[in-house]
Amino acid sequence: MLSYIVRRIITAVLILLGASFVVYLLTAASGDPLQELRTSQNPNKNDLIRARSELLNLDVPAPLRYFIWLRGAAGCLVPLANSCDLGKNLQGQPVTEQLGMAMVQTLTLVTTAVLLAIVIGVTIGIVTALRQYSALDYGVTFMTFLFFSLPIFWAAVLLKEFGAINFNTFLKDPQIPLLVILIVSVIFGLIGMAIARGEWRKRWIAFGGTAVAVALVLMYISFTGWLVRPGLGPIVIALSGVGIAFGITALTAGLKNRKALYSSLVVVAIGLVCYYALQPLLNDATLLMIVIFAIVTVLVGIVVGYFFGGYDRGQNMRAAAITAFLVAALILMDRFMQSWPQYFEQTRGRPIATIGATTPNFQGDFWTGGLDRFTHLILPTIALILISIASYTRYSRGSMLEIMNMDYIRTARAKGLSERTVVMRHAFRNALIPLATVVAYDIGGLIGGAVITESVFGFTGMGQMFAQGLKNVDPNPVMGFFVVVAITALTFNLLADLVYSALDPRVKVKS
Repeated sequence: MLSYIVRRIITAVLILLGASFVVYLLTAASGDPLQELRTSQNPNKNDLIRARSELLNLDVPAPLRYFIWLRGAAGCLVPLANSCDLGKNLQGQPVTEQLGMAMVQTLTLVTTAVLLAIVIGVTIGIVTALRQYSALDYGVTFMTFLFFSLPIFWAAVLLKEFGAINFNTFLKDPQIPLLVILIVSVIFGLIGMAIARGEWRKRWIAFGGTAVAVALVLMYISFTGWLVRPGLGPIVIALSGVGIAFGITALTAGLKNRKALYSSLVVVAIGLVCYYALQPLLNDATLLMIVIFAIVTVLVGIVVGYFFGGYDRGQNMRAAAITAFLVAALILMDRFMQSWPQYFEQTRGRPIATIGATTPNFQGDFWTGGLDRFTHLILPTIALILISIASYTRYSRGSMLEIMNMDYIRTARAKGLSERTVVMRHAFRNALIPLATVVAYDIGGLIGGAVITESVFGFTGMGQMFAQGLKNVDPNPVMGFFVVVAITALTFNLLADLVYSALDPRVKVKS
């Protein structure tokens, strides 16, 4: 294994050297970085041209100039040496400094989008595979192809128009018209009917129940002004926690394992106690405090699951830990909602942002600051999810359909195993194997492909740095962008092969 990884790293370094050489030459040949100064009417034009030539080493031929850049870039491989030098941009700013700020913006945007796209896309793909040729399957297939075909710039502009500008205007008087409530209720009712299984009577019951529930929720939101003064409260958290406990137990252990179910319900009760006990501490929350609480939450779930015992403590611990984490997430969401009216006033009633990563000169505590970052991220994140979720859904659906027709799945069913065990333990893991490669390439693609999204939403990330570098014939920022994207792609490609080996024992890396 170790020798395989070393060989792959050596190969990746050679590929990186060759590709970076080609990209540097293409960037250098794309135009004249002095063209702007040559046509300038500035009286000290010659001095500016001389200064820029020295800054970019333009008196050296491009192939030799690449090795000057490479000498500085090689210092980035020495950890803690503080010798990383990727050159300077046209304004004289070190590219490492510019890249550091841009990476924070891009990774904040891309990481959230990738994680949500993977979770949502894989979940939908597996559900539609289990319901092949149903109305749900046909509907999801249509929607995924629609999202896959959407131009990202068009989707981003629509999100800004309807998800921010019009929605902010709506929040001035958040009264939902009865016609809209009726239409939305019918749409969700049809979705509930598509998800329901069995005879038509059950499906119509699912339609009616879902439509009525959605209508009641929308009327409550409209009449109480919930969108301006939102909140969950202990009752909603308790009911949601019980639902989470049953759902997580059903997926991880099966409802027949009462010990796992009781463990999950106990951590829901502990969460409700903590909801009241932690309110004073949360008023002065910090990021470190939230991380510590998250770790303690998972540990409490593990301990509760362990002490319940039973024939499989591992199932108890998994179910209780996941339930505890999700209930804690509900409590955290409720605390953010408590700060929403304050943030709403600070933004003058227009909380959904359309440009930038944060509000300039915004002053707020941990909660209002978090809301500010969230409202700036929500629209570009949705845009990236829409173009990524389609591929994950289609790949996971195809992979799951192939796995469910395998002989060992039929054998597992013939042994009398429950459908949950067959799907979760035998089919789900093997269905993830082809997705390992897709995820690996998609992460690199999203980091390198967020140029349009960043342009529309005004994010000063790596995409903008790359676009400006090409526009100004500035090779150093372009090379900085290339190095990050290339290393990310090569790293995740290696990780995909290792994950392949971990998911499928038949696949062994050569030592």
